[in-house]
Amino acid sequence: MTSESALQWLRLSMVHGIGPMLGRRLLAAIGGIEALWSATGDELRAVDGMGQQLVASLSSTHLSQAEQIVKQCAAQQIGILCPDDARWPVALANVEDAPLILFYRGDPVCLSHLPMLAMVGARRASREGRVLTRRWSRYFTAHDIAIVSGMAFGIDAAAHAGALEEQGITIAVLGCGLLALTEEQQRQVEAIAERGCVISEFLPAQSARPEHFPRRNRVIAGLAQATVVMEADIRSGSLITARLAGEYGRDVFAVPGSVLADNHAGCHRLIRDGAILLERAEELLVQLGLHADKTTQLHAGKQYHPADAEEAGILMAMRGEAVHLDLLAETCGLTLPELSPILLRLELQGVIERLPGSRYLLATELSDT
Repeated sequence: MTSESALQWLRLSMVHGIGPMLGRRLLAAIGGIEALWSATGDELRAVDGMGQQLVASLSSTHLSQAEQIVKQCAAQQIGILCPDDARWPVALANVEDAPLILFYRGDPVCLSHLPMLAMVGARRASREGRVLTRRWSRYFTAHDIAIVSGMAFGIDAAAHAGALEEQGITIAVLGCGLLALTEEQQRQVEAIAERGCVISEFLPAQSARPEHFPRRNRVIAGLAQATVVMEADIRSGSLITARLAGEYGRDVFAVPGSVLADNHAGCHRLIRDGAILLERAEELLVQLGLHADKTTQLHAGKQYHPADAEEAGILMAMRGEAVHLDLLAETCGLTLPELSPILLRLELQGVIERLPGSRYLLATELSDT
């Protein structure tokens, strides 16, 4: 059931023109959410930023409107959190522009899990970027780190997928209401809610708009102890998340890439501006003061022992980067007819992954024995 306090916070969040910062300033001056609705016009106008138009907007927002939203949420199994709730995310407690209300599906206790890491990046991410994100997400999750992202295509989807594959906690922050989703997105919500939580500050039926995503990004940045930008071009919204994370006093990491690829330019700018360069997942654990468990492999599955010296040479050539078929053949001294069946066998075994453009990437850890 929704508490009376949450109902009042919801009512405040529905007042047109009053955002999170003004809302909190207003409550601090008036004496809290309970005293707000009985305050006089003079008391309201005395608060910095509260003009006559906003006072009128506040008085015209009725409790019945919030009650209607509460009924809608109850019918759709959507929970509501307010800052007075004991389950309100601990990390958002001192963020002055944190939402006034959060709608959720899943377990809200997950929202205060520590540590928590935001993994963000391009929607149109490269295959390598998605593979690396999923792999690192599994690794971080295996070290009991909750993964936060925005449930968008590309890097976000890979981050959530990696956490779910490891049966860990993942949190999705939406740029629309929980009822304004496509059928595919609803399936994603159901999967994430089983192991974590999906949240939104937007009314359930509110559709996504461009201006919603910077607001969503601030919640991602505020929730997480650190943010890592996996892959992003110079215009990516992930740079907004990184900037906000820095303003909130959180660590910001960026993964470098080829200078020839525009989809890494945003990460390179972040590094120039002071973000921590991240080349290996283990480095992030060190930076956060966590100890990497040496028994936890970065790559999924068991270590692979090459069948012969020829296989070993091929796999060694892929360590650390995706390699084109022609370069592999040249490096290993094999003709394409000799190399192709070996690559096919390794791909079917899940040892390597084939990428667009006839490139191959190592997908597991090689045995040292």
